Amino acid sequence: MTAAAPSRLSRLLAMVPYFLAHPGTSADEAAADLGVTPKEVMADLNQLWMCGLPGYTPGDLIDLDFSEESIQVTFSAGIDRPLRLTPTEASVLLVALRALIDMRGVLDPDAARRAIAKVERAVGSSRDPGATDAAGSTGTGESAGAEDTTAHADVSAPVAAIRDAVLASRAVWIRYYSASRDAVSERIVDPIRIVAVDGNSYLEAWCRQSAGIRLFRLDRVDEAKVLDEPATVPDETDPETTLALFNADPQLPTALITIDPSVVWVMDYYLIEPLDEVGESAPDTPVQARMTYGSEDWLTRFVLGFGGRIRLVNAPAAAGEVTRRAVDALAAYESTTP
Repeated sequence: MTAAAPSRLSRLLAMVPYFLAHPGTSADEAAADLGVTPKEVMADLNQLWMCGLPGYTPGDLIDLDFSEESIQVTFSAGIDRPLRLTPTEASVLLVALRALIDMRGVLDPDAARRAIAKVERAVGSSRDPGATDAAGSTGTGESAGAEDTTAHADVSAPVAAIRDAVLASRAVWIRYYSASRDAVSERIVDPIRIVAVDGNSYLEAWCRQSAGIRLFRLDRVDEAKVLDEPATVPDETDPETTLALFNADPQLPTALITIDPSVVWVMDYYLIEPLDEVGESAPDTPVQARMTYGSEDWLTRFVLGFGGRIRLVNAPAAAGEVTRRAVDALAAYESTTP
């Protein structure tokens, strides 16, 4: 894996202007300039052939005349011209950038703030200088509450270290809490990238201990140290299959549970698979689900923490322990009542 190579999206966006500026260049020459392999260049060109303007008829799509020896853009579909954002598009972009700032570790907060300032300056505003829009802009190129944003967007030391390791393509040592196994472990990993899934940030990395690609949720990394050795990811790994890692480990036990509608948010934070349809059609109906857990003691503490709003359907040993501890807790309250 070439860690310094740009993402495919950014590469695709750059390819049309590049080939317009270098007509007739070969796939080998383009690969050297773009930091990828000739095979990737040809795959990208075949992808570009299917991109273009709304309508997506042959006259709307990017047109190329290419082989491994010579590549020529015959119709750019306007991608060679600078993008001009409408006020609505700029507002959406500003909101998204501010959301990314609040999502720990996804990107450098300072870089996002600089991007926000550039967008605001480029779009400008015809409103009163003191007006504030939905995106938080005062119309003067300054963000309302910028000091508060800076204060709340500070990245913790472990997350900052992980981001540095990703950027520098260095191995990193982490101390990590696994919620499903209810255990803290120390391991050395080779970072691939940081990804955002369902509102949480994860480090995607090759775990030397597990000998496979793993996802580590950043808010569960207690400590991280960048090592003085390069990150080494085996060539046969396929990062595109990473989302499959969200599936439960088949070696871990599972329990059937019933979740009260008031706490369905718990499914975003643990390995819980709903067995019923979760939606607005039946907002007051308890949700039946299957939960993966690491130990019966952890499962007992987890269920007790929700005060009856999550109930065990099976796992009799854990259910019996939940009942016993709940009865003991109530008895303790009754013994102290005047």
